[in-house]
Amino acid sequence: MRNNITFGYNRADDIPASEVLKDGYGQCNTKSILLMALLRGSGIPCRIHGFYIDKKMQKGALTGIAYLFAPRKIVHAWTEVRFNGEWQALEGVIIDDAYLHQVTPSLCSVNGGYIGYGIAVPDRNEINLCWQGASTYVQSFSITDDMGYYDNPDDFFARHNNMTGFIKSRMFNRLRHKINARLQRIRAGER
Repeated sequence: MRNNITFGYNRADDIPASEVLKDGYGQCNTKSILLMALLRGSGIPCRIHGFYIDKKMQKGALTGIAYLFAPRKIVHAWTEVRFNGEWQALEGVIIDDAYLHQVTPSLCSVNGGYIGYGIAVPDRNEINLCWQGASTYVQSFSITDDMGYYDNPDDFFARHNNMTGFIKSRMFNRLRHKINARLQRIRAGER
């Protein structure tokens, strides 16, 4: 999931899992939808945990007008899975290894952690995205507000969504292809 569906921006936060698969990329919200569908298809209990994150974490992944018009607080979600009687966060699926390798040296030191390029972690030298029975995190260092747990992603995104307003949604969809092409260049080691 983490490396086969690379980090990128889909047309909206609340698209079906099948569209995320077709796109071949996703961000926190859309990868959570896909991961939940895969887990539920396998009979594994899961839920979505919603937050707001500070937009500064997106600087580098989003640039120029896309960053300028991004909301100050961005809707963010991760999937949690029930394992050994406890809920485990699977936030590590958001960023693919090739992209992480290229951007880690460029993360900015902020408030005792490192942020940028869609990553927000306490220590850029100790990022563990591989789930081995314990929670994984890659953007949690920039959380500003906890919006709670939801059994269904549709319920969460009906209440919380980054794409509010026709003009903002239309503008983002015109820019996202350029953003995703930039992420591909970063992934390939071109800046």
